Amino acid sequence: MNILWIKRLAAAVLFSAVALTTSAQKYSGGLIDKTVAIVGNEVIMLSDLEDEVAMMKAYGMMSDKKGRCEILEEMMATKLFLMQARLDSLAVNNDMVEGELSNRLDMLKTNLGGEEEVAKQFGKPIYKLRQEWRQAIEDQTLTQQMQQEIASKVPELTPYDVQQYVERTDVEDLPMVPVKYQLSQICIYPDREAANLAVKERLIAIRERIINGERFSTLARLYSQDPGSARKGGELGMASKSIFWPAFSDAAMSLKPGVVSQIVETPDGFHIIEVIEKKGDMFNARHILLKPEYTSEDRQKGFHTLDSLRTEILNDAVTFGLAARFYSEDPATRTNGGQMADPTTGSSYFEIDQLKPQDYAAIKDLKEGEISEPLESLDNEGRDGNLVYKIVKLDKVIPAHPATFSNDYTLLLGQAKSELQEKAIKDFIDSKIKTTYIVIDPLFGDCDFEREGWKEKVRK
Repeated sequence: MNILWIKRLAAAVLFSAVALTTSAQKYSGGLIDKTVAIVGNEVIMLSDLEDEVAMMKAYGMMSDKKGRCEILEEMMATKLFLMQARLDSLAVNNDMVEGELSNRLDMLKTNLGGEEEVAKQFGKPIYKLRQEWRQAIEDQTLTQQMQQEIASKVPELTPYDVQQYVERTDVEDLPMVPVKYQLSQICIYPDREAANLAVKERLIAIRERIINGERFSTLARLYSQDPGSARKGGELGMASKSIFWPAFSDAAMSLKPGVVSQIVETPDGFHIIEVIEKKGDMFNARHILLKPEYTSEDRQKGFHTLDSLRTEILNDAVTFGLAARFYSEDPATRTNGGQMADPTTGSSYFEIDQLKPQDYAAIKDLKEGEISEPLESLDNEGRDGNLVYKIVKLDKVIPAHPATFSNDYTLLLGQAKSELQEKAIKDFIDSKIKTTYIVIDPLFGDCDFEREGWKEKVRK
């Protein structure tokens, strides 16, 4: 379980053990706030814990008694890291804190429907939540830095260390390397310019119908290619502008309610937008999305070119790599002779779930060195990708297997080091539990904490 967001008490006070029974405050609705744990000079209030529960519920996660026990344990562990971070004078990155705070508020406002709903969910005004969350994120940042400090002290492992790790680890406990594929491709794009022009003309005609009196919502249901909003008349719901493509949110924020935008292009396609309501940096809008569509002639032309290239390659008239350099229209792979690479990692090997479904369907029955028939697939542009025609060559297949020292050294090195880092962090927590003044309220005496040391700290 990851370290959770935490809240510091507004005025830090050293509580005695007696405070666990005497510190209580009435809140509206009959809620009793009390100190549920003291960790050194840090205090965890019941309201702090319930804030975390409210946060989980806001993100669609429920929390029963067991969940509250887990949250409390994480909060107490976090206090241990936080205390050490302050002793070590670790500094807070204020820019990162403000960015995370904005992201959190934007997401919650979008999920819950605006600032008023966020305030209602947490029972506090937004300004108060911002104060608490800013402090919480600062604490979280310090906690993460402290964990990184502890992990960084794990010594670098040598190949001998990794070999020893493999030898003392049961095979079933070694990481399983899934089947991986190395692929090359030659891509031909359909006539995008003509398709874009056609879709713009359709949107212009729809916009004119709206201006002439037809309902935006009716035409959205009929024509929009955004299935999520089309059934709701194109309505997106109140959301932060930050979750949309910049071109979309900029256009929406510049509109007056009821005014229909000009055509807006995003990586998802082409839109017209009508704003319903704006509140600060949030808005509710309707939109109609149309995507470029391609003709059977586009497909025939692309497939004919690819089929001819495939024949030339199979007849040894040209190599796949050379054909890719001369004829492929994909700039990301043509200079590498068509070899595909994961855009996030740079690796030339793909697991099944990293491949486009169309690509996997085309190569799953091929043998190494074989080339697929022409197929329709998608590139990596936009949220869903743009249509592309291609042939794919299966360069190499690495079958699924338990990681081995000779073939998967980097993976084993990472796992061995990760285990040592996790142990270092666990040892830090265990040692601090023993040497830190900790008192836990009997309300949580029946919690099945992960670490036995916490149970000894429950006040009898």
